[in-house]
Amino acid sequence: MIEVRNLTKIYPNGTKGLDDVNVTIGDGEFICVIGLSGAGKSTFLRCINRLNDATSGQILVDGEDIAHAQGPKLRALRRRIGFVFQQFNLSTRLTAEENVLSGRLGYHNRFAGLLGLYTADDRQRAAEALRRVGLADKVSVRVDQLSGGQQQRVAIARAFAQNPTLILADEPMASLDPKLSNVIMGILKEFNKDGISVLVNIHVLELATQYADRILGFNKGRLVFDGPPSALTPSEIDRIYAGSVADL
Repeated sequence: MIEVRNLTKIYPNGTKGLDDVNVTIGDGEFICVIGLSGAGKSTFLRCINRLNDATSGQILVDGEDIAHAQGPKLRALRRRIGFVFQQFNLSTRLTAEENVLSGRLGYHNRFAGLLGLYTADDRQRAAEALRRVGLADKVSVRVDQLSGGQQQRVAIARAFAQNPTLILADEPMASLDPKLSNVIMGILKEFNKDGISVLVNIHVLELATQYADRILGFNKGRLVFDGPPSALTPSEIDRIYAGSVADL
């Protein structure tokens, strides 16, 4: 479904966020991305969704190059890729339902989105998304009245409401305790069972090996490991985590 070819990202200060990355992401895979802070994990996810523009290379989504898409084509491609942010990225003064409905904006023109002219189908999808993450009773509750774990579930529901073929989750458990982290990974795994590909940037190795079908390991912008959790030997772990945060 996603084919990344020679993907490189160099930031204005000269830092190389990604260095000639090549990888294919198949339909229905559950992939965890691991590595030190600054290794390129978040940059990789953000380039796939064009939150960051690549310096060079291609990102093909079913043959369409999202790395160079513009206008309506980019909008259509992004519509198929849900994104879950580390800090939730929610409108805290709006209700859970209103936040999830924003995941439907890619299906409407800007005028309809600004006025909140959502269809009955949009509202049904939002309600179903909140039910799937265990928040059916929080539809009309303002987000600033929800706990951190509940807010992250709203963010996941918003991504699911897009009707995506791929969900990207950038450190979705970073501010959650271990119990809630397992809840969030479990929810993403359930959506994956529906055939949605899931790509999770994660800093807890144990969670990665527990949930992933496949692991991608980054070190200083380079993809240095690509395989199942069973192939993640101590030597491979050392290679992924070689160096220090200060080096990056």
